[in-house]
Amino acid sequence: MTLLAESLPHDPSMRSSPTEMTRGNRNRCPVPGILYNTNTLESFHALDRESLLKAEAKKILEDICSGKVEEDSASLSRFLLISFADLKKWSFRYWFAFPALVLDPPATLLNLQPALEALNLEEAESLSAACNEWRNSSLTADIPFFLVSFASSSHATVRPLKDWEACQVDRQKLLFGFYDPCHLPNNPGWPLRNFLAFISLRWNMEKVRFLCYREKHGLADLGLSLVGEALISPPQAWRDPQCVPKAVGWELKRGKLAYRTINLAESMDPERLAVSAADLNLKLMRWRTLPSLNLNVLSGVRCLLLGAGTLGCQVARMLMAWGVRRITLLDSGRVAMSNPVRQSLYTFEDCLNGGDLKAVAAARSLKRIFPAVEAEGIKLAIPMPGHPVPAHEGDGVLDDCKHLQSLVASHDVIFLLTDTRESRWLPTLFCANLNKIAITTALGFDSYLVMRHGAGPLVCMSNSSTKVEDMSSVVAQVDASLTIVNFQSHIGPTMYSDTTWTCTNCFCTSSGTTGGNFTSSQRVVSEYRRRGMEFILQAINHPTYLEDLTGLTELMKSASSFKLDWDNETDDDDV
Repeated sequence: MTLLAESLPHDPSMRSSPTEMTRGNRNRCPVPGILYNTNTLESFHALDRESLLKAEAKKILEDICSGKVEEDSASLSRFLLISFADLKKWSFRYWFAFPALVLDPPATLLNLQPALEALNLEEAESLSAACNEWRNSSLTADIPFFLVSFASSSHATVRPLKDWEACQVDRQKLLFGFYDPCHLPNNPGWPLRNFLAFISLRWNMEKVRFLCYREKHGLADLGLSLVGEALISPPQAWRDPQCVPKAVGWELKRGKLAYRTINLAESMDPERLAVSAADLNLKLMRWRTLPSLNLNVLSGVRCLLLGAGTLGCQVARMLMAWGVRRITLLDSGRVAMSNPVRQSLYTFEDCLNGGDLKAVAAARSLKRIFPAVEAEGIKLAIPMPGHPVPAHEGDGVLDDCKHLQSLVASHDVIFLLTDTRESRWLPTLFCANLNKIAITTALGFDSYLVMRHGAGPLVCMSNSSTKVEDMSSVVAQVDASLTIVNFQSHIGPTMYSDTTWTCTNCFCTSSGTTGGNFTSSQRVVSEYRRRGMEFILQAINHPTYLEDLTGLTELMKSASSFKLDWDNETDDDDV
């Protein structure tokens, strides 16, 4: 093969010669040819296929006229391959051609029949033995074209093409044999075309008997092999050294002239390799801990993370580790110089020039860690109750509210990971109204809290001096566990345990039954459904509105008016 690659430097040492090829393998025959590999798809389409095919046909004709074919019969079967390799997408376009000289007038097939019918019993048995011996020899196993001579005693001998003159002296019965790759019972294989052209032009024969040699299970099979007879007449123009013969040979695709495409992205694309490795890790986790876990469900869960700080970074990575592939991060801040050392999705470069938007930088970092994740960062400040806004900013605040509402509606699980309680109120209201899964997570100096709204809170505290960053890792694991449990209907309630943390206060309440839980109370949700964004704007601009609506104001007044009678008496022992 001669490699003509536009993208590779010329290196004569890399080119192989026929003498360097390993001989004697009965499972293959050497076929010389040329590969044209183009750098662009446009160059691939612009190749002159007809000229390329004629050039290869001329090489075949020159080898016939020079006598090279008699020494190396493999030169009769050449190939041509044009290709374009798109290594970004691991897509390969290619088109094979096996040039065949066009006889004019065309050869006439007089008869074609199985070798067992064309030969007598002695000839058939001798031919089968001779072919097996030829194929088993390391010197002749891979020679694709040969002569078969029959002595008067019906003894068959397989000879190389260069023994033609010796066969003529003895006037022996002669067959021109070739290895036939075709399996059709009534059609000879493609190599016969050039073989007939060679016989006619080189030895001036007009009537030729040929053998299409075929095997079964590695041995000669004369029931499959064919013997035929053809009339041939080579064009006179072929004897002109400057002649460029007509040729055919471009491979068909579904009966039409067209190139073929093979896509190796699944096995070669680095991103898909990363997906495959991550999926394998998840399957191992499922095998070891939870065989009933449905990984396909988790990959389709859409998670919205409100807050891209210490908690947001840890929860995002933990969700991704458990197979969640669709994550949206929402934050209005920018990456500060103090963030990268505590928040795992940011680097020093994110802090430069005033700092990148935290949500955008976090989403970008997730894609760098795992390119298959669908991560999006959104800059949005969450409106908070009791934080009045000027009249000229009212429309903008309402737009933010509507945007947040649409985000909540389009996601399956909403994580409340912001720094303040006030910023959690509005998304919790939207979740309660739309019946979405809302998970609140908060960190203190010596405690953390994880709570799914509507299913009861889980409060875990620790008196240890462990750093906030370590607590965030544990909390992220709890968040991921809650998400998994909520989307695995066949998994019952589970107890999260961790040897580092001690749960000192755990309590469960139903949604709307706690006086202070006015966010999810029926009164607040009903008022929101009745008044819509007008209700939200009033809650934002009037600090006591929600307290009045939920009865918290009255509760505080009654608590203030409650009097305690203190016992002022002292024990007799006290002096």
